[in-house]
Amino acid sequence: MGLEKVSVAVGETPITFETGVLAKQANGAVVVRCGDNMVLVTAVGAHSAREGADFFPLTVDVEERMYAAGKIPGGFIKRESRPSERATLTARMTDRPVRPLWPKGFRNEVQVVATVLSVDQVNPFDILCINGASAALSISELPFMGPIGAVRIGLIGDEFVINPTFAELEESKLDLIVAGSAEAISMVEAGADQVHEDDILEALEIAHDEIKKLCAAQDELREKAGKPKWQVEGQAVDPDMLEKVKATVLDKLEEATREQGKLERRDKVQAVRDHALETLLDELHTPEQKGAVNRAFDRLQKDIIRRRIAVDKVRPDGRKADEIRPITTDVSVAPRVHGSGLFTRGETQVMTLLALGTMKDAQRIDGIGVETTKRYIHHYNFPPFSVGETGFMRGPKRRDIGHGALAERALVPVIPDEVTFPYALRLVSETLESNGSSSMASVCGSTLAMLDAGVPISAPVAGVAMGLIKEGDDHIILTDIQGDEDHLGDMDFKVAGTKDGITALQMDIKITGVTMEIMQEAMAQAREGRLFILGKMAETIAEPRAEMSEHAPRVTAIKIDPERIGTVIGKGGETIRSLEADYEVQISIEDDGTVSVYGVDGAKADAAVEAIRAMTKDVEVGDEYHQAKVVKTTTFGAFVELTKGVDGLLHISNLSNGRVEKVEDVVNRGDVVDVKVVEVDKARGRIGLRIIGMEDAGEGGSGNGSGGGDGEDGRPRRRRRRMSTEAE
Repeated sequence: MGLEKVSVAVGETPITFETGVLAKQANGAVVVRCGDNMVLVTAVGAHSAREGADFFPLTVDVEERMYAAGKIPGGFIKRESRPSERATLTARMTDRPVRPLWPKGFRNEVQVVATVLSVDQVNPFDILCINGASAALSISELPFMGPIGAVRIGLIGDEFVINPTFAELEESKLDLIVAGSAEAISMVEAGADQVHEDDILEALEIAHDEIKKLCAAQDELREKAGKPKWQVEGQAVDPDMLEKVKATVLDKLEEATREQGKLERRDKVQAVRDHALETLLDELHTPEQKGAVNRAFDRLQKDIIRRRIAVDKVRPDGRKADEIRPITTDVSVAPRVHGSGLFTRGETQVMTLLALGTMKDAQRIDGIGVETTKRYIHHYNFPPFSVGETGFMRGPKRRDIGHGALAERALVPVIPDEVTFPYALRLVSETLESNGSSSMASVCGSTLAMLDAGVPISAPVAGVAMGLIKEGDDHIILTDIQGDEDHLGDMDFKVAGTKDGITALQMDIKITGVTMEIMQEAMAQAREGRLFILGKMAETIAEPRAEMSEHAPRVTAIKIDPERIGTVIGKGGETIRSLEADYEVQISIEDDGTVSVYGVDGAKADAAVEAIRAMTKDVEVGDEYHQAKVVKTTTFGAFVELTKGVDGLLHISNLSNGRVEKVEDVVNRGDVVDVKVVEVDKARGRIGLRIIGMEDAGEGGSGNGSGGGDGEDGRPRRRRRRMSTEAE
């Protein structure tokens, strides 16, 4: 088979699918291009089911290669190691819409690998990975029931932009990624700057129109290069076994699933399951027979709970459809951290702790994207004890990274800029208990922590998880879903935002038939839930504290002329190191002239700021410098350090009202004096001084000049730096 190619116009830059040249031993391989972006996506599946698997073993990996951006990896080991956060998030976004589209009970191992070969730093490549995965699976022999398409929508002013560039995303109030089939949307991921629900719904409709084009292009590619699909027999529920399980445990399971406590319900359901296995299996049963009983039991449990919620309108814990579990909030729960918040909603509890640092503490990003640093960082941890289980704790899992990124995205729009609040911020959300919606609880806990720390966020943010259960023509939208409602439901819809609009959105739909009317209803119900939670949080703390914690660092930011940056740094960094040592501070300088001074002792930090202001301002006649240090004496006068790196000459004639025979009779090296500037000659680099308190008659120097000449003939010297600006 030779090269086969199809293109589709989506946004300003067409997307092209190619197959038949690269990676021909994979079951399916497609190169997706957009601009100079190039992503190779391969799909490979095992010919037989994984033995003993009770889940679909699908793995999606995104491999970023630094050469794609013309870069060499940083550090000592010059090769890529673990995936970047962006690669992990892209892999999760690719997995979510693909995973549901397989025959029920299909247990063959499948791996999808998206290798980023080229990036143009103009167009984002993440949606290419999603589209490429669908295309590779669609043309392969694997029984994938696609295709799906993915598109990004931006909002600049009042105009929606399809597949915006990185530059356009900088101006956009919305970054919305939507995936789905030609029939329905199945996955949404969004960050927004307090965008109204109606605008989100309009964007979803626009996105679905573009998704239909992408699906049509993949269908065309499949017609040209597709392989015959495997005929598979899924592990369906045995109807006879289902009837046996019903006859054995129906009443007991009905009663067990009515238990409102999560752990108690789990234990009671497990006891009923054990009873079914013991009754229906003999001692010589095979793994297949046990699997058949478990599948029938799971189906029965799912049917009971779904019917009870959708038809009888009774939730597992007895709540109404729009009712939120009891909420308690607290702040300042950890004494030494800079801010902390504890958010408990039902059986979900998250504590977020905040640490503030200097801009030097901002995260450096060594990746193929356009972002190089990040000053606001949000991490999420989900230890096994939070669900009453044991497990390995070997760093964050993909789910932890995804939930942390969702909470981070929710709060980014309200974080003050670095001029207003010149700190790096790291928030860590520790999940202490979980029964649904811990990611949204981490949003709430993080808001509390920042208010507690005195971070001047523009508005509090809260989050709520919504669910949907649809049985025939009956459906119910659930506010604040818990674990069983998520696991057995048809939609997981997380919404975070302020009272004015949405800041983050994540949605996974497991079924078709979710209409825009249902989504509109869910959006409206989520808004009511979000406002209720914001009200509960405000009862504990409604606005940022006026004073920061005594343990928090103090950071002051000032702006200087960028041409004076060399003055602050000094030769080889000598001046900035000296400032940091003298005032016990840390100093960071940005290219635009923003200087941030960080210190635990506020008085010393303020003194450092004044020193920087003094050394970067132009010296003018009439300026006074108190306690200035004599750094050198000569036969004609004394050189006095006005600021770090800038000296003036105190001529012998300006040392005293009377005649001075010898400079050392009045001042010596190391003395401190109060001086006034009496001459500034920028063209010749001269600064003349006199002792404060002398008669004005001496102003400007005596006949031999207060600052005339060079070196021995009286010209004042500037140590380490010329008066004009640049460091030597």
